[in-house]
Amino acid sequence: MPAPKTAGYSIDMTNGSLLSKMLLFSVPLALSSILQLLFNAADLIVVGRFAGDNAMAAVGANSSIINLLVTLFLGLSVGANVQAARERGAGLYDELSRTVHTAMTLSLAGGVLLIFVGVFGAKKILTLMGSPAAILDQAALYLRIYFLGMPASMVYNFGAALLRSVGDTRRPLIYLTVAGVVNVCLNLVLVIVFRMDVAGVGIATVTSQVVSAILVVRCMMKEDGEIHLNLRKLGVHKDKMKNILRVGLPAGLQGTLFSLSNVVIQSSVNSFGEIVVAGNAAALNVEGFLYCIEASLQQATMSFSSQNLGAGKRERLPRILVTAAGCMAVASVLIIVTCSLFGEPVLSIYSQTPEVLEVANLRLGFMSKMYIFAGMMDILVGALRGLGQSVIPMIISLVGVCGFRLMWIATVFQIPAYHNILTIYMAYPVTWAITALSQFTCWLILMKRMKKTYETKEQTL
Repeated sequence: MPAPKTAGYSIDMTNGSLLSKMLLFSVPLALSSILQLLFNAADLIVVGRFAGDNAMAAVGANSSIINLLVTLFLGLSVGANVQAARERGAGLYDELSRTVHTAMTLSLAGGVLLIFVGVFGAKKILTLMGSPAAILDQAALYLRIYFLGMPASMVYNFGAALLRSVGDTRRPLIYLTVAGVVNVCLNLVLVIVFRMDVAGVGIATVTSQVVSAILVVRCMMKEDGEIHLNLRKLGVHKDKMKNILRVGLPAGLQGTLFSLSNVVIQSSVNSFGEIVVAGNAAALNVEGFLYCIEASLQQATMSFSSQNLGAGKRERLPRILVTAAGCMAVASVLIIVTCSLFGEPVLSIYSQTPEVLEVANLRLGFMSKMYIFAGMMDILVGALRGLGQSVIPMIISLVGVCGFRLMWIATVFQIPAYHNILTIYMAYPVTWAITALSQFTCWLILMKRMKKTYETKEQTL
C-alpha cells in the first residue's frame, strides 16, 4: 500500500531536527495534562463550595480507586502507541490500519468491562477501602455514574494515543479543552441551579468524556492519513492484540503497582497527624502539574524511538535520548526557580494555616529540586518502551521504586533519629536515582545487542 496523505497535524519523527519536533510534540501534551488536572480541581471546587464538605469528600474518596482500576487499561493505550508508531516509521500502512482498528475495539471492550466493575461493585469496593459511612452512599453513586462513561473515556484515550503515534498532540489538546469547558459549565448548572450535588458532578464528567470521544472518533474517521478509522472494520486482529498487550499490560501493571506502593507511603505520612497530611496533600496536588512535564517528555521519547526503530534509523536513538534528557534538565531548572518564587503563594490557595503551609513548603521545596531524577527515570522508561521493551522497565521500576521504597520505610524510617517526614520524602529521589541508573544500564545493553545483531545481518548479506 502506498503512503497515504499525511495530515498537517502529524510530525515527521524520522527526519530532520529532533529538538524542535520533540518540543512541538511535548508542549501540547503537557498542556493537555495540565488542563485535565485543572478541570478535575474544578469538579472538587464546585461541589465543595456549593454542595458541602460531605459531597466533596464523596467525590474525592473515589480518586484512588478510579486511578487503580483505570491505570491498567490505559496501559494498553501505551502498547497501541508503540505498535502504531513503529509501523508508521516502517511504512507498513496496511498493518497500521489493522492496529488502529484493533486498538479502538479493545478500548470499547475495556470500557464496557469497567462499567460492570464500577456499577455493580461500587459500594462493596468503597466499603473495603474503609470509606466513612456518612459519605458511602454518595461516593457509591458518583462511582457508578463515573464508570458509565468508561467506554467514552477509553475511546478518547486510545484515540489520543494513536494520534500521538503519528506526532499529533495538538488536536487531542483542542478536544480536551472543549470537553473540559463542557464539564465545568455543566458542573455549575447541575450543581448550583438544579442542586444535583454528587450526581450532577458525575453526569457532567461523563458528558464531557462522551464529547471528547466523539471528537476523537470524528477526527479519525475524517482522517485521510495513516490512522483513518472505518467503523465497519472494527475488530480484533490477534497478532496486533498480542503486540499491544505485550507492551501495554506491563505498562498498566507498573502504574497499578505504583499506586499501591504510594498507599504505603501515604500511610506513613498519616502517622504524623492531620496537619502534616493536609500540608503533604497540598504540595502533592501542585506536584501533579510538575509531573505533566516529565510525562510528556516520556511520551515523546517513546514515540520518537519507536518510529525511528521502525524506519531502521537506529543511529537516531541515542540522539533522541540525549535530546529528551537535555529538555528535562532545562525544565528542572525552571521548576526549581518557579517553585522558589511562586511556591508559597500557590500553596496558600489550599490553606491559610501556618503549620499546614510549613509542611507544604517543606515538601514542595525539597521535591522540586529532586524532580530531575524522576524525569530521567521516566524518559528512560519511554526509551525502553520505544524499543518494544515493556517487561524489563516494569521489573526494574517495580524493584527500584516500589521495592526499595517499601524497604526504605521498613528500615531507615524506623530508626528513631530518622523517623521524620523528611526521611519519607528522601525515599523518592533515592529510588528514582537507583531506578534511572538501572534503566540506563539496560538501555546501553540493548543498544549494543541491537548493533551486534545489525552487524551480523550485514555480514551475512
